[in-house]
This record gives sequence, structure tokens and C-alpha cells, in this order.
Amino acid sequence: MPLTKSFNETIKNRLQQSDEFRRALLREAVGCMISGDVETGKSVLRKYINGTVGFVKLGADLGRSPKVLMRMFSATGNPQAKNLFEIVAYLQKIEGTVLEVVDRAAA
Repeated sequence: MPLTKSFNETIKNRLQQSDEFRRALLREAVGCMISGDVETGKSVLRKYINGTVGFVKLGADLGRSPKVLMRMFSATGNPQAKNLFEIVAYLQKIEGTVLEVVDRAAA
């Protein structure tokens, strides 16, 4: 049986090839966190970071240790809101997008 690409490798390739997919994955990560599913949000955001900017560049640009950032997004990590929103703001900037919260009941 032939070997297939790993899931993470497939996601990374797709992130590098599609602007639309990158933005959708970033939206999904933030949406999960806002809706209370922080664990899934962290996991998706970790995949997004690994497939785009990478933790080394993210750490250098934010003046943080890449290892600390990786731990933040691990299964046991517990990032402070300040750190999380700083990272999301940075990712929006490099992605060239702005995420907004919309109150669906009011819309």
C-alpha cells in the first residue's frame, strides 16, 4: 500500500497554495475560541501558524520565544487573552484581513 501524506502536511500544503483556505482556517480558529471551544481553536491556530508564518518567525516578530508560543498552543497550554489577541492581531495583519464579530440576532 502506498504511503500517503500526513494530515498536517496536507494542511500545510493547502495553506501555502490558497489565500481563501488560509483566511477560512484563521476565521475557524478564532470562531471556535469565541464560541467557547478554546481547545479546538488553539489546535486549529497551531496548524495555521505551522503552515504559514511558523513559530520561529512569529516569536521573532513578537519578541517572544518560539518554544513559549508553541507551549501556548499545545493541548495543555493556557494562553492569556492578552497574548492570544496579540497573536491574532499579528496574524490578521500578515494575512491582510480583518476579522469581525457579528451579532447574528441583531443582523
